[in-house]
Amino acid sequence: MKQCKRGNIGGRWVGAMAASWLGFPAWAQSADPKPWQLNMGRGVTHTARMAYEAHMVALWVCVAIGVIVFGAIAYAVFAFRRSKGAVAAQFSHNTKAEIVWTVIPVLILIAMAWPATAKLIAMYDTRDSEMTVKVTGYQWMWKYEYLGQDVAFTSRLERESDRIRQSGERPTAASQPHYLLDVDHRLVLPVDTKIRFVITSDDVIHAWWVPALGWKQDAIPGIINEAWTNIEQPGVYRGQCAELCGKDHGFMPIVVEALPKAEFQRWLAQRKPAPAAPVPAPAEPAESSEALADAPPPATP
Repeated sequence: MKQCKRGNIGGRWVGAMAASWLGFPAWAQSADPKPWQLNMGRGVTHTARMAYEAHMVALWVCVAIGVIVFGAIAYAVFAFRRSKGAVAAQFSHNTKAEIVWTVIPVLILIAMAWPATAKLIAMYDTRDSEMTVKVTGYQWMWKYEYLGQDVAFTSRLERESDRIRQSGERPTAASQPHYLLDVDHRLVLPVDTKIRFVITSDDVIHAWWVPALGWKQDAIPGIINEAWTNIEQPGVYRGQCAELCGKDHGFMPIVVEALPKAEFQRWLAQRKPAPAAPVPAPAEPAESSEALADAPPPATP
C-alpha cells in the first residue's frame, strides 16, 4: 500500500511540475489538465461533452441557488439587525413557506434529472458500433483484443518508468515527462468511429479510466461491462487504473493513441499475423514395379 501511494503521488507531482516548468510543451494534448485548472475538462469525445454539459448545468443551478440563499441571509442579517430595533417573529411553522421550499427544490431536481437521464442512457447505448475492443485487467497490466481482427497484445508500464520507480531515483520533467503514465504498447484507435468496449478482469477488480474520453468503467472478474467512445481529435490520451487493485495499483497506466482512419487501418494491417502458407496437396502414389510386373499384358489386335 505504501508503494502504491508513493507511485500515485509521484506521478501526479511530476505531471504537475512538468506542465508548470515546461509551459505546455508540444506533447501536451488539449484534453490534458492544466495548472490551476478548477473546472472539469471538455474531453475529446461525444460522451465527455455530454458529461461536461450536464456538469455545467448543475454547476450554474448551484451557483444561482447559492446567490439567492446567501443573498437573502445577508439582507436579513443587515436589514433586521437588533441595533435597528428589529424584533424576531414568534412562530414555529409556516405552511406556505414549507410548501414553497419543498416544491421549488423538487421542480429543480426534475428539471435537472430529465436531461441528465437522457444523457446517461445515451452513454450506455453501444448499438451501431463499428468495431469492438475487449479490455481485460490483470495485476498489473491491460490486455487489448480487437475482436474479429485477430489482433491482441498486452500493455504494461514502460520499462524506463518501472526501472526509475524501483531504483528510487528522482525523475525530472525533462527526462521523464510522462513518468508512470507511459506504456510499452499503446491502445491505438481510429477517430470518428463509434467503438464498443467490453471490459472484464482476470483476477481482481480494476477500473479502466481515461479522463479525456469522458467515462470510467469497472473491470470485474466474471462480469463483462460495456462502454463506447467516439474520439473526435487525433492525439495521445492518458489514464490510469482507478480501482485499488493491489500494491502496484499506481503503476498500471493506460495510453490511447487516436489516429485518422487511414492510418489506423495501416497500423492494424501491420499488427495482423501473416497469412499461413498454403499446404501443398499430397502427390498421388506411383504404382510399384511389382504391380506393373503382375499386370496382364496389353491386348494385341
